Amino acid sequence: MSEKGRHRRSSRLPRVWLLVPLPAVIAGAVAIRVASDRGKPSAASPSPTTQLSIASTPPPVSPSATFPTPSSSPAKGTLVIHGAGDVNLDPSFIPNFEVHGYAWAWSGLDGLFKTDDLTVVNLECAVSNLGAPVPKEFNFRGDPKALPAMNMAGVEVANMGNNHSYDFGPDALIDTRKNLLANEIAPVGAGKDPAQANAAAILEVNGWTIAVVGFDKVVDPYPDAIAGPGHPGTADGHDTDAMVAAVKAAAKQAEIVIVAIHWGVELDTEPRPDDVDLAHRFIDAGADIIFGGHSHRLQPMEKYKGKVIFYSLANFVWPDFSEAGATTAVAEVTVSAKGKLTGRLIPAFIEDAGHPVLTGS
Repeated sequence: MSEKGRHRRSSRLPRVWLLVPLPAVIAGAVAIRVASDRGKPSAASPSPTTQLSIASTPPPVSPSATFPTPSSSPAKGTLVIHGAGDVNLDPSFIPNFEVHGYAWAWSGLDGLFKTDDLTVVNLECAVSNLGAPVPKEFNFRGDPKALPAMNMAGVEVANMGNNHSYDFGPDALIDTRKNLLANEIAPVGAGKDPAQANAAAILEVNGWTIAVVGFDKVVDPYPDAIAGPGHPGTADGHDTDAMVAAVKAAAKQAEIVIVAIHWGVELDTEPRPDDVDLAHRFIDAGADIIFGGHSHRLQPMEKYKGKVIFYSLANFVWPDFSEAGATTAVAEVTVSAKGKLTGRLIPAFIEDAGHPVLTGS
């Protein structure tokens, strides 16, 4: 982080989420279904449900517990998918939260994320009361009490694959995953080991199976943040081959693959050539949509082989340190019933710290 790093549906249709590990651990996954009252299905639609499949041992489930059974997937329809940039829920970094509350972070979006089919954001902080700050220049501790407002705003997936998920060490990172799941937000890009960090969130939406994976290519300030055998952390670091392999694995499980990645150089307004090459490798491996971040500046959208790349979505729920840093956008991708992708950037501006507001439509 600084400055240098200072440091939004018609009715939601039924959907199914699974956190799917790599094949080596998929056999150990345990499925738990949780009823969700998010969204406003039409009268003809069954109540939405959320299904989580987690590659770690869950707490015992009462034999008397009952769970709703998901309905069969409908015929494919049009999808509207949104991506947003850096989201920080640390009230010491954004004191406005103590004045306005956490829902204020999402109140300038006209309900955009609640009326789409899927929203992915980059969660640029640990969201936990556990752990202690690791030795680095900036450490962000998000408030778990901020997550219900994020859920109600319509966010389904949070990428933890970035250089601030490990700010308070391994216990806080694992607790952040737990807190997100408790608020029906799927975490990607970090976990208790490389398998969990590379796990895709699989969502069934409007007849489509969608996989979301998260990666962190920005690891130099604190390399110990990378997940390793028996070591919690973020996904992959500079191991581009491992990232590509994870995309290929996700593509075998889903019809649409979304990559959320932290990469590039702070304050850059154009992507570096190596990241362009990597984006193209992801698409060649099966990715359809790439949501990038880290530069704290908005970067261009590219269409490659009919797929959509947003190199940097800049800041979002973030302080308004400068006009350039406050200038942002929401990425929007429309997927037709036949699978054609159309992308665009919806202009937005951080009008006050932690308060992005749409400035275009």
